Amino acid sequence: MFTQNTVNTMNKKNIMNEHRYILEPYKGMNTRYKCPGCNSSKKTFVRYIDTTNGEHIADHVGKCNRESNCNYHYTPKQYFQDNNISFDSVHVHAAHTAYKMNETNTVNRVNTVNTMNSVNINKPSFIEPNIFKSSLRGYEENVFINQLLKRFGEEITKKVIEKYFIGTSKHWPGSTIFWQIDISGKIRTGKIMLYDENLHRVKEPFNHITWVQTVLKIDNFSLRQSLYGEHLLKGNTKSVAIVESEKTAIIASIYLPQFIWLSCGNLHGLNIEKLNVLQGRKVCLFPDINAYDKWSAKAKEFEKQMQGTTFKVSDLLERKANEAEKAKGLDIADYLLMFDVKEFQKTEKEIEPVSILIDNILSVPTETITGPEFENMNIVWIKTNHGNYDVLFDVHGEPVQELTNTVTRLAALFEKDFKPAFLNGQKCLAHINN
Repeated sequence: MFTQNTVNTMNKKNIMNEHRYILEPYKGMNTRYKCPGCNSSKKTFVRYIDTTNGEHIADHVGKCNRESNCNYHYTPKQYFQDNNISFDSVHVHAAHTAYKMNETNTVNRVNTVNTMNSVNINKPSFIEPNIFKSSLRGYEENVFINQLLKRFGEEITKKVIEKYFIGTSKHWPGSTIFWQIDISGKIRTGKIMLYDENLHRVKEPFNHITWVQTVLKIDNFSLRQSLYGEHLLKGNTKSVAIVESEKTAIIASIYLPQFIWLSCGNLHGLNIEKLNVLQGRKVCLFPDINAYDKWSAKAKEFEKQMQGTTFKVSDLLERKANEAEKAKGLDIADYLLMFDVKEFQKTEKEIEPVSILIDNILSVPTETITGPEFENMNIVWIKTNHGNYDVLFDVHGEPVQELTNTVTRLAALFEKDFKPAFLNGQKCLAHINN
């Protein structure tokens, strides 16, 4: 005859056999931790463990018990997806261990790569364009879009829809698709989320977040995420701002259009593979409240790994937020929404391109000849009686007219902001010197 203890033990074994990764069972306060999401002084965080060996997946993979105030929940599946680890039941532990060891530099890169070779890490899969295009409608049912309309009006909302290619999903009535389009224009994935009328994600009775490839049951899909909004980098020399959520990037772009606003997806989604596309640029990180220290540490590591790329971390929320706002986990969008967008928008007329006439040129003091990495372009400093300009010429001495990727990299390196202009009636690119 089975005792109750025997039954409990059998039930626990059955659960562990059914789910390889589970929340760590309570065995005293030493099995509860400080939450990386809300930073509560109490131990409210439960980590996931691998039932085959009892080890934690990672320190930040788990769930906060403060569901009404924090609701932090980072699953093993999200962790493996965010770190681009394809895994099966045999090799996942080897891959995960190699990744963690590489993070902490406790083994050399060669050994890590050799271990990772036992795992099937594929090239990225892409979403078919017809699937993407079919989502660019139905905005009258899209809760997120309707809330943007209420706050910003039709003109601004239409612009951000077109800018970020915001889609609509039927998976949950009123849900939104945030498409990840990389710099080459390929669609890496689409994240489906449901928002409420307060522009907060719906997390009850479950967290309403999933992926297009999951909903469509696309077989053998290899998810390799890009930065959300990455497609905006092409031909654009503006400084880059990175936030956690897609919603925040969209809203911040309305208030502060002087940046290219991108999203890394979540607190732990900021990694070197996603950021490589920003090589040579100026980048400002805007962490959510209580994530400043973590992102500051990451920024220092990124600068070491990405020579010529500068990273700054905004402490705006750390300075401005009160204790109640810190407890709620304020982000830059929450802060900006406290203001009328008109306070941030200047009534600017369309700026006419600069027109440089040869008759007005006083002198050409300097000329900078770049190397093969910049197609041997020349930056010519021209002084006129109306102002001073840097004009870009190609190797043949003709004015450069298009904002190509090469021009973008060159502009970042030399700290120039090339704009369309005219040189004696011919199109060119010019930087206005103060």
